[in-house]
Amino acid sequence: METQKSIEVKTEEKLALNLGSIIKTFLQAGFALMRPRQWIKNAFVFAGLIFSQNLLDFHLFVLTASAFVAFCFLSSSVYIINDIVDIEEDRHHPLKKNRPLAAGTISTVHALFIMALLLAASFTIAIILGLYFTLISLAYLALISGYTFWFKHLVIIDIFAISAGFLLRVAAGTVVIGVGISPWLLICTLLISLFLALIKRRHEYISMENGGADHRKVLTDYSASFIDQMISIVTAATIMAYSLYTFTASQTELLMLTIPFVIYGLLRYLYLVHKKEMGGSPEEVLLKDKPLLVNISLWVIFCMVILYIDRWGIFEWGYNGF
Repeated sequence: METQKSIEVKTEEKLALNLGSIIKTFLQAGFALMRPRQWIKNAFVFAGLIFSQNLLDFHLFVLTASAFVAFCFLSSSVYIINDIVDIEEDRHHPLKKNRPLAAGTISTVHALFIMALLLAASFTIAIILGLYFTLISLAYLALISGYTFWFKHLVIIDIFAISAGFLLRVAAGTVVIGVGISPWLLICTLLISLFLALIKRRHEYISMENGGADHRKVLTDYSASFIDQMISIVTAATIMAYSLYTFTASQTELLMLTIPFVIYGLLRYLYLVHKKEMGGSPEEVLLKDKPLLVNISLWVIFCMVILYIDRWGIFEWGYNGF
């Protein structure tokens, strides 16, 4: 027979294992609640650093990387707010029902605690980075909070609210390194973010057949043909705006060599939406589709090489030199 002491030891070991399992589950649920895959959207913060030809400046790179971290914490905190508000609607969604709050793997109280920590960390970094960055962070928080409670219920306005979030990311990346915001950079960001938002709405609208309207009421104000028309307009405008940008962005017109990458990327994305039924989550598309990921990587590499060739004056001729 087991002694009383051995029984107590086994009981303590069992409690320790249970406690460890609980802590592990909580940490996993808390990390999932932050939606780390969506942090890829915050890469727009680096746009100002890259296109101002300052990527190789270590000090400015550190500032931009800090801004990226601040926006990751900030965006995660507003995702938590959104998940709390939409907890019932998410339970009707085929994928979002698996989110920690909707699935019940983490409580609302714990989610609020995590949100408070993220907000504190984000604005601590923001204050260190300066007044203008802090103001943009506050504007982003106000915008996404407004989207959570109001804008997402307004047809078309919901799309522009999402796009405005990307614009604020770009603006944050420029003010933190003290460079001006190019109008071309803003219009290209606006168009590509509208493209992504419309694709996401289309994916959600198609899911209405399986109860999508229960998930997002504003979808009843859309139709597949209406969304496709808007996507066509924005796609054409994006290609034209980027093409015009490459003609004026630098002293050499070599940047126009990157236009095929942009066209292919947009067309590839549309192919994935129409033929592979993807598009509900841009970060999922990017991470899962290797051709698109390779295309974006090549576009970034070509842009950096051409911009820094231009900066160092390796090619002094313009278009007339060819």
